Amino acid sequence: MRLIPRALCGAARAAWRESFPLGGHAVARWFPGHMAKGLKKMQSSLKLVDCIIEVHDARISFGGCGMGFIKIIRHLEGEGLKNVIFTNCVKDENVKQIVPMVTELIGSSYRYHRGESLEYCIMVIGVPNVGKSSLINSLRRQHLRKGKATRVGGEPGITRAVMSRIQVCERPLMFLLDTPGVLAPRIESVETGLKLALCGTVLDHLVGEETLADYLLYTLNRHELFGYVQHYGLGEACDDIVSVLKRVAVKLGKTQKVKVLTGTGDVNVIQPNYPAAARDFLRTFRSGLLGPVMLDRDTLQSHPSAGAQGHRPAETDP
Repeated sequence: MRLIPRALCGAARAAWRESFPLGGHAVARWFPGHMAKGLKKMQSSLKLVDCIIEVHDARISFGGCGMGFIKIIRHLEGEGLKNVIFTNCVKDENVKQIVPMVTELIGSSYRYHRGESLEYCIMVIGVPNVGKSSLINSLRRQHLRKGKATRVGGEPGITRAVMSRIQVCERPLMFLLDTPGVLAPRIESVETGLKLALCGTVLDHLVGEETLADYLLYTLNRHELFGYVQHYGLGEACDDIVSVLKRVAVKLGKTQKVKVLTGTGDVNVIQPNYPAAARDFLRTFRSGLLGPVMLDRDTLQSHPSAGAQGHRPAETDP
């Protein structure tokens, strides 16, 4: 992608962009075969399940995170399941509430054909790379004092199949089903796709690392979150992604020699490695080094009641 520099930089004089130019960008469609297969298997496994835990990324809890599961949620009534837990992020204070909440929900609900079973079976669902496997491993450490049962990775697509049941608690006897991350076959808008990609639910190269870095810069500046300035020692905020990536590349020593043909022969020129700088910018955001960033802030502000639910696990009916 060719980046075109814009005008002025500097927090004192910059007018941050009020919108991100979406023209020319297509909605990323990443719905590989294992997602379609996994979604069907998840639906067919609902008859074995007492409750569903839907894991949301706290940065996009009210937008893209709920996509992909409409069919499953609608199918719950047909299987007699009314219990759905939304856990905003995998933190200790949230994890500690999971088992008591699941126990209370199941105990107060009619279990239909599972009424005589003494064990609870919970399905964990969410978009790719949202932390489902991390949640399962955290529950095992907390209640069984055991190590990892599921593989954890920093990119989407680590869990590709509905796994065998994984025990996470002894009293009550509780098993969890890990599932592959699933997106909707069609993402509703380009901006939703950019948010999902920023959080690592879509492979970066499908959108473009520099495009993602630009959208991240736009979001940070618009919400006056200037942690990137301090982290990279830039001196001042800037709304020009070319200038930011150039300074990041120089700061990190991510430069490359390029031969330029001139009238007097080939000349070696040192240029910033923009893709490498963009990757580092995205990695820094995803690892939390830029501080808490809510990409769905506009959605949250337009629905104040959702905010009260967003900071703790909450139950809901489909």
